[in-house]
Order: sequence, then C-alpha cells, then structure tokens
Amino acid sequence: MKANPKQRQLGQKHMTGALWMGLSGLCFVGVYVGVKFVGTRLPASESAFLRYALGLVFLIPVARGLLLEGLPWTVIKLGAGRAFLHTFAVTLWFYAMARIPVAEVSAMGYLTPVFVTMGAVLILREKLALRRGLAIMLALIGVLVILRPGFREISNGHWAMLGATLCFGVSYLMAKRLTDLVSADMVVALLSIGVTIGLIPLTIPVWIEPNRFEVLMLMMVAAFAVAGHYSMTFAFRAAPLTVTQPVGFLQLIWAVSIGYFLFGEQIDIFVILGGMTIIGAVLYITIREAHLKRKFDKAQL
Repeated sequence: MKANPKQRQLGQKHMTGALWMGLSGLCFVGVYVGVKFVGTRLPASESAFLRYALGLVFLIPVARGLLLEGLPWTVIKLGAGRAFLHTFAVTLWFYAMARIPVAEVSAMGYLTPVFVTMGAVLILREKLALRRGLAIMLALIGVLVILRPGFREISNGHWAMLGATLCFGVSYLMAKRLTDLVSADMVVALLSIGVTIGLIPLTIPVWIEPNRFEVLMLMMVAAFAVAGHYSMTFAFRAAPLTVTQPVGFLQLIWAVSIGYFLFGEQIDIFVILGGMTIIGAVLYITIREAHLKRKFDKAQL
C-alpha cells in the first residue's frame, strides 16, 4: 500500500528532524572533547564565559536579520529567564565535565526530561499518573546505579552535574516555547548574549589569563555548541519529541567511545546500565506524553 503525499511529507519531516537531532548530538560530543582538553586550570565560570563570548562571533553573519526581527515582551522575558538559568547550568556543567568521566556526564544528562516532568508536577500542578510516576522512579534508580552511593565516593563533579541537569530541564522547556515564537537565529542569539552577560560577574573575581591552547579549544567548543543548538532548534521544528528524543540517546554511545579511545577512561558497566535505565524511563515518558496529546487533540475535534 502506497503512502499518500501527506504521509510521505510527514515521513520526510520526521527523517529531517531525526537527522538534525543526530547532528546536534555529534556537535555536543565535540563540546565534551574540547572541554575535557581544557582541563581544570581555568575556573569553571571563566571557561563557560570564554565559550559563550567566543561564540558571539558566529552570530555576526545573522546580526542584521536579528536586528530587523524585533522582540515581543513575552520573548524578552522568556529569553532572559532562560539565560539566567543557563548561566548557572553551564558553570556547573563545565565544572563537572572537567572532573568526571565523559560517559557519566552524558548518562546523567538524560535526566533533563525527567526533571522537566517533575517540574510540571511540582510547579505547574500537573497530575502525576501512576505510570509516569513509576517512570520517574525508574530514572532515579538509574542515577543511583551510576553514582552507587555507599560503594564509592560521590564527588563534587557529580553533584554539579545533577544541579546542571535540573537547570537545563527548565531551560529546555523555555527553548521549546521560544521556537514557536521567534526564528532559530533569535533563540540561539538570546541564549548566547544573555549567558555571556550573566557570566561576567561570576568570572571577574576568579579570572586567570588563558593560554593560546585553552583559547583555541574553547573556540572549538563554541563552534560545536552553536552548531549543536542550531541543529536542535531545527530538529524541534521539523519533528515531534517522540521522533527526535530517541536519536539523542545515541549520544551516550558516542560519549562512552570518546572517553575510552581519547581519554583512556574505563568503560563502566554500571554507568551504561544506569544510563540505559534512565533512557528507558525517558523514552516511556516521551511516548506516553505524545499518546495523551493525540487523545486530547482528537477530543477537541
């Protein structure tokens, strides 16, 4: 049975969204590599500031279009709120990335949509269905498998990564809303400019003169990060989360491979097991939310 033109068009959009999300994941693995090479000599806030300040260069080609686009007050508020959260998130993330294995950073990063769901329940007072609650519990069990409290020391890097993931969760919701209001260029620009400004007061008191290699690596990080954010924004526009989310999970495989081959990090079966547990929970939540949305949409017809 042949697909009708509408189905083919939808399939093409879904494939496009999946490819954009795959590219986004590869770009963020490039970010991991650059930050890992920078190491711990520079304070986390300074590394984050340099990454975002250097990243502003990549906005120059679209600067004229941004000036002509205009900003509604709703977008300004959302953009400022997202930048504020992201300022603390990226500082914590840079701290964690330089101190714990790449695979652990990647696996714990999958908690972001779980925190989004928890935030919707606690802040927005959404109803927590039993199955969704069980999925959240499963994800938290995955975190315990990764961290293994009582069996090994939980470092400051792990706590920093948990804090970063929580902030990224709220930022993720704001980004999804912004993509419906303004262009992809504007979404990236608001974040880049806002976080750069937000990091200035955190960076000045701890400033250390960076060397040429650190600047070069952070320029690479900025390039990969900007490309990753653009790719993610295009993915959100092209396809629903049920399509893009599973593709993003490939990032764990790439992170484990990069950590092993580039940095000599041992493959920890507990990290992989915990990461897969979190992925399973996130995948269930994503599919379940899409199913409920379809039921709601049908009820409105």
